[in-house]
Amino acid sequence: MFWQNSSVLCFALLGVLLGPVAPAGADTLKVLTEEYPPYNYTDDGQITGFSTAVVRAVLQEANLQGDFQSMPWARAYETAQTSDSVLIYSIGRNPQREKLFKWVGVIAPTQYYLFSLPQRKLKFERLEQAQALQVATVNEDVGEQFLINKGFVKGQNLQSSIKYELNYEKLKRGRVDLWIMSELVAVYLARQAGDVPTQTLARSYAITELGSDGYYMAFGASTPDALVERLAKALATIKGNGTYDALKKKWL
Repeated sequence: MFWQNSSVLCFALLGVLLGPVAPAGADTLKVLTEEYPPYNYTDDGQITGFSTAVVRAVLQEANLQGDFQSMPWARAYETAQTSDSVLIYSIGRNPQREKLFKWVGVIAPTQYYLFSLPQRKLKFERLEQAQALQVATVNEDVGEQFLINKGFVKGQNLQSSIKYELNYEKLKRGRVDLWIMSELVAVYLARQAGDVPTQTLARSYAITELGSDGYYMAFGASTPDALVERLAKALATIKGNGTYDALKKKWL
């Protein structure tokens, strides 16, 4: 009994000397994303894509395992925001989200546009000019949040859905006038539908304020700083040793 108590005491003292250990489950992180090709999507039962490849490389560098799950964006967003040590990726950073998450770093480039059908010949000098039209968005997506902050309203000039490919179909069928989307995703979805992107997509307005930094990987605000810093260091390493550039060349 004395030996057991002494052992417990020794481990307790060791914990004090070494400081707090990694949070429970840190060796295998829960990693959330959505169907957002070519950044992240499911192919033959496996989550893949450029952002996914980058996140996997970061986790490997940090000596961590990832339990990857794909789900509707609003659900992934809420889960990561309110959970400890749950990683979310391909997330846009904006003032509304700034304090809700701890930001690891940029993992993928992006540029947002309001897209229209080429035959509509819609061009805007100011975003407010689009408020008279119907815009396709995805629930809680950074594009939707951006437009709401600019005075657009769900159910009035915003048509919100849960899948990006549905919005492309809405645009093609004339059910909406505009579609707010990252260019790489828009082009990918057009090609997947068997279309020539230049024949179905026209850039009506470049949203320079949105996504200029790129997409991030992030944790909820209650995540320990040590875990965030561990992944940030790993991300910096793969960007410095050529791994990131090799993945970008392969995927983009």
